[in-house]
Amino acid sequence: MLSGAALRKTGDNWEFASEAALLYFVWDNLPQLLNLTPLARQHSELGEYCDILAINHQQQLTIIELKNSEDRYIVQQLTRYYDNLINAKPFAERIDYQKPVRLIAIAPSFHRHNLIDCKYNLLDIELLQCAVIRNNQDFQLQLTDIDTNQTWSIPVPYQELDISSLSDNVSDPPQLLLDWLGVCTGSEQQAILNMRSQILSFDERIKEEIEGKKAIRYGRGKTKPVAELCYYRKTNKPVIFLWLPTPTSWRKEVIGRLRLWLNGSTVTHVGHIPEGFGRMKLQSEWDAMPREKRPKSMFHSGSSKSFTPVPIPQGYNNVSNTLESLVDLSLEKWLARI
Repeated sequence: MLSGAALRKTGDNWEFASEAALLYFVWDNLPQLLNLTPLARQHSELGEYCDILAINHQQQLTIIELKNSEDRYIVQQLTRYYDNLINAKPFAERIDYQKPVRLIAIAPSFHRHNLIDCKYNLLDIELLQCAVIRNNQDFQLQLTDIDTNQTWSIPVPYQELDISSLSDNVSDPPQLLLDWLGVCTGSEQQAILNMRSQILSFDERIKEEIEGKKAIRYGRGKTKPVAELCYYRKTNKPVIFLWLPTPTSWRKEVIGRLRLWLNGSTVTHVGHIPEGFGRMKLQSEWDAMPREKRPKSMFHSGSSKSFTPVPIPQGYNNVSNTLESLVDLSLEKWLARI
């Protein structure tokens, strides 16, 4: 299955939302895109970071440098990386350094300085122009060798958002959230946007705060949170956290940070994860994993040390398993803490 990616519209065209989004998409889909096996991402050698190292079936090394906008120095970077790697020879057990190293630059356009650098460079450097092509509702990443016109392309799983039905009572969603939502299904997009409107229209003291490029938090400062959206690289999707009674605190209520597992707008499971993403996985995910990679002891208590989330607890008293209903409960508990 192809990995999704965050895109954004620029005028009449589309592009990856960031250089990191382009990097991760190419990395995740290297076999389908260029028939290469990914070896290392952001590999450091002599203090310089190579975007992608990959090999083919003959153990030939490929070095890939990516840019999400025109850059004058991409050829110079690849030249330095080449020199660093052939001297240090990392991953020698997997790379045949007797074979020539393939050098690839990927960017939406190339400055004329890149062409001059290639013209007088002793190394053979491939310049692949990247473009996001839209055909009706389908998107593709297309790479074109500017010297040979050879092209490679693969679908980009992405769904354009419809924000026309959003409430006028709240501000427009931040671009970061729109970037994340493109890889979600239509029902997931609508559920998350509705959740945002529901929270921000509940009380004017609730603010939307962006923390770096990995989290969006809702509440009254860090000490009085209601909800949090975090981008999860392993699934390329945002994950919802709500501050709710923990599954093990029915006798003495304890409010904790609970991750939600969704199917559209229906919440199927919750798990108490105080910070980060934790190690929780659905039982079906553990079952699909090789036995030797699973934890030796599996906790199912619903505590913060559990390895599997629990179905919506019955202790929530008549609260349905819809996202809207659980957000209502989270807001109710937030108001009681203010």
